[in-house]
Amino acid sequence: MIRAIALPVTFLTSAMVVLAADQSSKSDEPDVFDIEPPILKQNLSTEPPAATGTPDAEVARWEKQLERAKENAMGAERLCKIGVLSKVEVEQRALKVTRCEAELANARVAQAKASVADQESRVASGETAKQKLDPAKTAMAQLIEAAQLAAAKRERAELEFAEANLRRQQKLLKLGSAHKSDVTRAEEKLAELKAPKN
Repeated sequence: MIRAIALPVTFLTSAMVVLAADQSSKSDEPDVFDIEPPILKQNLSTEPPAATGTPDAEVARWEKQLERAKENAMGAERLCKIGVLSKVEVEQRALKVTRCEAELANARVAQAKASVADQESRVASGETAKQKLDPAKTAMAQLIEAAQLAAAKRERAELEFAEANLRRQQKLLKLGSAHKSDVTRAEEKLAELKAPKN
């Protein structure tokens, strides 16, 4: 009697194990339970896409990135004091603001050069007077000077960040929390920034 009950129970349990194994192998397929993440509101842009590559679009793009970088860097010092952010992240956020300012200055120079070239072609064709070209050229010269100052400020900030990073990596190496390769990488980055640019 026990044999009569044990045989169907064994057959039933082995069938359940085979069926469960078959279902688990199907769930490993990527299409079965993949869920599309929801579209986040901050990822949607309400502005129409500008033609990339035009000087006006580049200026607008860098202005927006500079504004975001400033917002991110604004409360970073306070967050560092309460322990939410590390000092490195605060320095990186400040460096990003400086980089965005330099890129925005370069985009404005490109925009001014395009404007001057357009006005020069109008003067050559006789559409406008030559007197209207002079203010555009002086404005472009001022923007070029501002871009050079922003580039110098960016280089100084990157150099200061690299020096601070090297000191930080050396201290961490002494404490045993960093590797020699980290210090070497920081030294190479600093040497690269100090090297004269052609």
